[in-house]
Amino acid sequence: MFNLILFGPPGSGKGTQSQLIIDHYQFTHLSTGDMLRNEIERQTPLGLEAKKFMDRGALVPDEVVIAMISNRLDAQPDAKGFIFDGFPRTTAQAQALDKLLALKSTAIHLVLSLQVPEEELIKRLLLRGQTSGRSDDASETVIRVRIAEYYNKTSPVADYYARQHKLHQIQAVGTIEEVFSRLKEKIDKRLSELSLHPLSSGSRS
Repeated sequence: MFNLILFGPPGSGKGTQSQLIIDHYQFTHLSTGDMLRNEIERQTPLGLEAKKFMDRGALVPDEVVIAMISNRLDAQPDAKGFIFDGFPRTTAQAQALDKLLALKSTAIHLVLSLQVPEEELIKRLLLRGQTSGRSDDASETVIRVRIAEYYNKTSPVADYYARQHKLHQIQAVGTIEEVFSRLKEKIDKRLSELSLHPLSSGSRS
């Protein structure tokens, strides 16, 4: 099993590249937002617990999110790999995730961070705002705040994985295909180091 985290600021193309990775490697998309909605819709004990906090406008505690991730991993023991989306957002979450994965005899194997100059991000988001109808894509001031908030929140997490020598920065300027090729190069190299064929199910590692 191969576990990947993909970071990217608003406008970096993270959503597009995540889907390309999922399609190419047959990895499972692990979105904490989707998991929360699913657990709440099914009214599971974890979902009901999460809803209590969300109804108050509070953040769902890390231990609830970790428990949901644990259930998802257990439900798909034959998955070729997971790509984590929206988690971890803090160093504490990264540490909790490491502990969980260690209990399951696996780990985060690779962390890829999409790098795009701020002015390019702003240009992309303003362009997207013309067609998306999203109000937060229409104002340059709001966009700059969103980008700054992203870097403030994720830089400690990136540093955490950099200390583990798992973080690689990927230049995300160019065509979609060019960026995917750069991501693919890093993923294939890491899969090779782990003796996992890119398209094989492999074993837990």
